Amino acid sequence: MHAKRRLATAAATAVALTGGLLTFAAVPATAADSVRVTKADFNGDGIGDIATEAALATVSGHKEAGQVVVLYGAKGTGVSSAKHTTLSQNTAGVPGTSEAGDHFGSTLAYADFNGDGFDDLAVGTPREKVGDDVNGGDVSILWGSRSGLTGKGVDIPDPAPSSHDFWGKNLAAGDFDGDGRADLVVGSSTATLYLYKGGISSTGTAGSRTTVKPPIMSGTNDYPNGPLNLTAGDVNGDGRTDLVVDGFETKTQYGWNTNYWLPGSATGLSGSTAQTLRPGNITAIGDINGDGYGDIVSGSNWDSKLDDGTPIPDSSDGGRVNITYGSASGPASTASVNQNTGNVPGTSEKGDEFGYELDLGDINGDGFQDLVVSTPYEDIDGVNDTGMVTVLYGSASGVNTASGAQSFAQSSAGVPGNDEKGDLFGAEVKLDDVNGDGRADLVVGSYENAGDGSMTYLPSNGSKITTTGTRAFGPADVGVSTAGTPDFGVVDAD
Repeated sequence: MHAKRRLATAAATAVALTGGLLTFAAVPATAADSVRVTKADFNGDGIGDIATEAALATVSGHKEAGQVVVLYGAKGTGVSSAKHTTLSQNTAGVPGTSEAGDHFGSTLAYADFNGDGFDDLAVGTPREKVGDDVNGGDVSILWGSRSGLTGKGVDIPDPAPSSHDFWGKNLAAGDFDGDGRADLVVGSSTATLYLYKGGISSTGTAGSRTTVKPPIMSGTNDYPNGPLNLTAGDVNGDGRTDLVVDGFETKTQYGWNTNYWLPGSATGLSGSTAQTLRPGNITAIGDINGDGYGDIVSGSNWDSKLDDGTPIPDSSDGGRVNITYGSASGPASTASVNQNTGNVPGTSEKGDEFGYELDLGDINGDGFQDLVVSTPYEDIDGVNDTGMVTVLYGSASGVNTASGAQSFAQSSAGVPGNDEKGDLFGAEVKLDDVNGDGRADLVVGSYENAGDGSMTYLPSNGSKITTTGTRAFGPADVGVSTAGTPDFGVVDAD
């Protein structure tokens, strides 16, 4: 099992990483969220597609080489294994070659980088060996087309390989300078981010490249801190994409998880404009209350105290979600939600990790973005770490915790599968319209079958998430080997 618990301090994270658990497959990078939350459309048919990964998949005998899987949405039926593309670095046109330990697909972000009307996919391979640099890392762009992703792509090489490791550890896409062309942000083991502006050509050339340094803790090859996640969205409603950087602060001995808002501008992004936010190491941005500004939602899935009793800032036992509502001046009022809030399903219990994953999308078409939150370490009827997901609906006053909430586990009526120890149902969640009805559907990832992975599709019926028409599929259904622990479906592109 390669799932790891997400931690509140840099020191604790370093211990986990040096304990042999260094994998980026369980900590996705998010990108391309807007006020209304854009969907990926790699084949230009107007229906949302899902790009996911099996970053620890065995390819041609090479363990943990990694693969990317694209599930194409279909009118009325949504995503399934019937309509997909599976790619690796051994696929014709994909830069590089599949090698053991590369972790191709660990991070994903989508946008139309070349402006041809089809979304493209940025793929991180943070453990790619580059020359003598064992964990040098690599980033590639796979081009969309009327046939979807075919493997045709281009390499985005590391511009400063001696300055950091794990190039491509984080990715985010948006229009940060408002020029109408897609930009890409790339992270690594240090605090310095690289911003590629003005689109990316078929040869891999961007209009320009600049660096951005938010006030987060840098790392090294042994302790690859840097950004935990990057999330793009328009918080202040100025038409330019802003960036939220999840990382660790540098002002205290603890190195607490701390997030920063970097507003977009005519020149792009700058670390000098960073504004501190509430913590959380997974973030989504969308307009929950319908006021035209993107709201920032971050999952602080840890408990409220360290093992020595030290209180952790802005945290709750069992995990919580921190919400910062957007405004014309940027981040404004705040709120928090846990399983003891209002009528949120469940009860806050230590170790549940409510807020481990989350996403936003309009499930019922009322113009308010709705929120899905996962609790993958939830125990149900004596089954440990089986997991569940919770759906909370948006309203003019923000996240509605008083009524209408839904929860789903594999033991819920109509949901495929059963509650099993260690499944971590909710290891990934995604809200996107994948059946073309204009309403966001729910896709849930898990570590089914001891790390093989699985994806479960739960469609919207126009007013709520339903189990009618639901389906689940695993790695073997999409051409991914189940040798080892491929971790299929636990990171989706945003």
